[in-house]
Amino acid sequence: MGFRSMKKSRLRFVAVVLAIVLLFCGCSSAKNKPTNKNDIVIIYTNDVHCAVDNDIGYAGLVAYKQQCEQSTPYVALVDCGDSVQGDVIGTVSKGEYPAELMNRAGYDFAVLGNHEFEYGMEQLDRLMEICGAQYLGCNIRYTGEDDTTFISRLLPYKVVSYGRVKVGFIGVSTPESIVKSVPAYFCDENGNYVYDFCGANGEELYSCVQENVDACVKDGADYVVVLAHLGTDEASWPFTSTELIENTSGIDVVLDGHSHSEISCDVVKNENGENVLLSSTGTGLCNIGCLTISAKGHIQTGLVENYPDRDSEMTDCIENMQEKFEAEMARSIAVSEVALTTVSDSGIRLVRNRETNIGDFCADAYRTVSGADIALVNGGGIRADIAAGEITYGDIISVHPYGNTLCVAKATGQEILDALEMASRSCLHDADDGESAVGENGGFLQVSGLKYTIDTSVEPTVETDEQGNFISCGANRRIKDVMVLGKDGSYTELLPDKVYTVASHNYLIKEGGDGLNMFKDNELIINEGMKDYEILITYLTDGLNGTVGDEYAQPQGRIEVK
Repeated sequence: MGFRSMKKSRLRFVAVVLAIVLLFCGCSSAKNKPTNKNDIVIIYTNDVHCAVDNDIGYAGLVAYKQQCEQSTPYVALVDCGDSVQGDVIGTVSKGEYPAELMNRAGYDFAVLGNHEFEYGMEQLDRLMEICGAQYLGCNIRYTGEDDTTFISRLLPYKVVSYGRVKVGFIGVSTPESIVKSVPAYFCDENGNYVYDFCGANGEELYSCVQENVDACVKDGADYVVVLAHLGTDEASWPFTSTELIENTSGIDVVLDGHSHSEISCDVVKNENGENVLLSSTGTGLCNIGCLTISAKGHIQTGLVENYPDRDSEMTDCIENMQEKFEAEMARSIAVSEVALTTVSDSGIRLVRNRETNIGDFCADAYRTVSGADIALVNGGGIRADIAAGEITYGDIISVHPYGNTLCVAKATGQEILDALEMASRSCLHDADDGESAVGENGGFLQVSGLKYTIDTSVEPTVETDEQGNFISCGANRRIKDVMVLGKDGSYTELLPDKVYTVASHNYLIKEGGDGLNMFKDNELIINEGMKDYEILITYLTDGLNGTVGDEYAQPQGRIEVK
């Protein structure tokens, strides 16, 4: 460890001037402009999520970068993950449109956020090539037999010379990537996990990062900057950026993403009691981050907001890309041989009180894409029909316009029974036309992997609180004869004490939407993966090979109302 003695001396100096540094944390764009031609400026973004023209946008980012380059030749642009997914412009291009804009912006380094993996590993390799940045990832490992291309593009760290000063950049991606993306993408054809993020426990991650910090310093780095996609949410314990800092030494600054936190400049003590700066820009280019290492060794971070300038070339590029995007939205991606409908001929919104063929389609998409035992989709979240004929991106996004994200939770059979009972409490039966004349409920559940009966002769016994959240229900229940579809295609009785995997979206699973709060504290297998419309598109293109067939001509008999 002798090679770190000079580094320790420098850190003591940084601690002495920290009081001065803090005066600059959170400074405005004017103050955050470098003033010395030997300053090193690292501009950072995180969690852009396809917001290519929102707030500051990429045109503002490029203009700010050019402003900095007028004052110093030592300017770097880095991204801390989740840039190519999160809005329709990413979905229709499988991330390629935002990756092209990153290339034009001139990113030097980037790390992989959990959502970068959602287009699959082959497409990720292509996106990394299009982006042009050097991707860093010290804790991403491939354990399979055959090498994979995207892994070969990664470096654990890179030491860069800016004049006589060397800065080491290290990439760290969250071990939550597997559960906060699509777990199947991290497996081989036999279902075995072949990707690893040093996520067995916190110590494994901290040790991996420490090894790379030491290697950076040994390679001559005067400063070590970690580009992280870890976040600060307590739910991400023990993989947060603050815990990483507290359990390592030698890092000067952590630039972070994942939790969408706006952190201009926090100071966190490392394991030796030394000060480390932590910063994160929020999300959607609402801010630009600026890390400055001055010629005198002062380090400061700050967020630039409401930056007014725009680069004209990038503006033109975005406008051209948006034209391509709009044309892509109208492009046919699949075909339906049948009409998928939410309403009856008389205008009753059956999707809110009855099994419908579009409800079967949506629920099947969640179950198939996630690999869960059961899928539940609230009828109120299915907002449009799909006509027979060509299906466009725009059609699918009209069905699921909210941008909710895929979640899969472990749940007992009893919790599932409670959810079905809560969802059917308003359901009525009209003997004249076989439809519910009234009783619409946005929380009525369309299902996959289940079949059961709703006995409307039983008065609802569901008890809710003042906000409409489920509390309990009586022994006499409307839901009868609940059966679970097995992998062999046969149905068996749902058992109250058995644990099943349930797919839905964050609105229902995590937020308890429509009062369905029984899953909120459950263990998550997938925690906010694909967007809801991406689930439908993936099922259409991969699961159904681009054709919705006669199997969806009518509701499939999963929910009987009597």
